[in-house]
Amino acid sequence: MRILGIDPGLDTTGYGIIEGVEGSLKLVEAGVIETTSKEPIQERVKKIYRGVSGLIGRFKPGALVLERIYSHYKHPTTAILMGHSRGVVCLACGEKNIPLIHYPPARIKKAVTGNGNASKEQVQRMVQSILKIDARGVPDDVTDALAAALAHVFMTSHGSLVLNRSM
Repeated sequence: MRILGIDPGLDTTGYGIIEGVEGSLKLVEAGVIETTSKEPIQERVKKIYRGVSGLIGRFKPGALVLERIYSHYKHPTTAILMGHSRGVVCLACGEKNIPLIHYPPARIKKAVTGNGNASKEQVQRMVQSILKIDARGVPDDVTDALAAALAHVFMTSHGSLVLNRSM
């Protein structure tokens, strides 16, 4: 089964698609959907929606995984802006009848690294190790999206079907 992980953001929405192949996990595609603050908000969310809808249409994932919203009380605007992009991701999922899964950030980190308080660098190194890719220079948005997809595999029965994780 293919899993699409999304790290939603209004400026940059990261995505990563993984699948199980011959007992291991393989990166199918990863990248970003970018908008600019110079664009009107309706154009920005339309671009994100079309990008995610296109990914779903092209790769036919069995599930889409998002990190649950977390916002520090000192930065409510961040959550509001992220909410715009999350909303259109959820809409694309609903329109395409793809199961939508949400995990808290600490749960994703724990599933991927074994530590719910892991740093971005630790998550990046584990994503790199698990998928056997060179993640240096890859945007955090992409690494976070891949980590969400990997966490879903490790926390569900899909993990036993695809990977014997003995790291």
